[in-house]
Amino acid sequence: MRFIIYGAGAVGGVIGGRLAQHGYDVVLIARGAHREAIAANGLTVLSPDGEAHISVPVAGHPSEIVFQPGDAVLLCMKTNDTLAALDALVATAPVETAIVCVQNGVENERLAARRFPNVYAVPVRLPSTHLEPGIVQANGTPRSGVLDIGRYPLGTDSVCEEISAALAASNFSSFPEPHAMRHKYTKLLMNLGNAIDAICGPVPRPAGLHERAKEEAVACYTAAGIQFVSDEIDLARRGEHYRVRPIAGRQRSGGSTYQSLVRGKREVEVDYLNGEIVLLGRVHGVPTPVNLVLQAVSNRMAREGLAPGALSGDELLAMIRS
Repeated sequence: MRFIIYGAGAVGGVIGGRLAQHGYDVVLIARGAHREAIAANGLTVLSPDGEAHISVPVAGHPSEIVFQPGDAVLLCMKTNDTLAALDALVATAPVETAIVCVQNGVENERLAARRFPNVYAVPVRLPSTHLEPGIVQANGTPRSGVLDIGRYPLGTDSVCEEISAALAASNFSSFPEPHAMRHKYTKLLMNLGNAIDAICGPVPRPAGLHERAKEEAVACYTAAGIQFVSDEIDLARRGEHYRVRPIAGRQRSGGSTYQSLVRGKREVEVDYLNGEIVLLGRVHGVPTPVNLVLQAVSNRMAREGLAPGALSGDELLAMIRS
């Protein structure tokens, strides 16, 4: 199996780098200065345990790749970039290609399944960072993360087994997981805090705000009949596989939305995180005032090019109360 890592940023760069480092056939798809740096100097993966410099092929678009039978495409971009990526794949990849959504949120699989029959879901338990071209950080140790995989919407197959075996051999914990989407809905609860980190800075968070966002989400899940796993089950799966540790004495700076603002992105994925809860609330008649404000403020900050930490916790709380 060849692994085509579409979106070789924080998550995709760490996964592609680790797979290539352990001898698997990998092609990265990256853009701009990041692609140029990888093409010129290879990919650098920094971790609490050291650094690796990996020579790996990189393309700027799927049209530059000659697809082969048995390829697996791992989608690792933000959800707001998924539709354009799928359109590019439809024009270049065989319809039977395995499309693996290694992404936060729960919308990517639905988008992919409209275009490809073999879609897979991976709950992303992978602390990682990408702020500089050609460099990604794997912030977890001793394993880089936990990446289970299942078919969408349900079940497992031989592709799951092959991919999980490759990941397990490349410094991840990974198993076939027939209920992968339940775990993705649980991961979404955690990702509701990404907007708080981006708006106020990663520490300290306004007391209780993430919990309030999660309570709204659970009420929406209940109203919609959506199944998810408990925090206890999720923590048990993470186990002792990884802990977030400093790299060269520096703590991880913040989550994916925080990192997008640091890189000057004018669009963030909050519509598919907090916005997913807002959507469920509107459909099922559940109030979601906390997630609504987090969504709106994060989007405004991105549009205006504001850096993380533009608002204090008190200012954010006042907007929610108003």
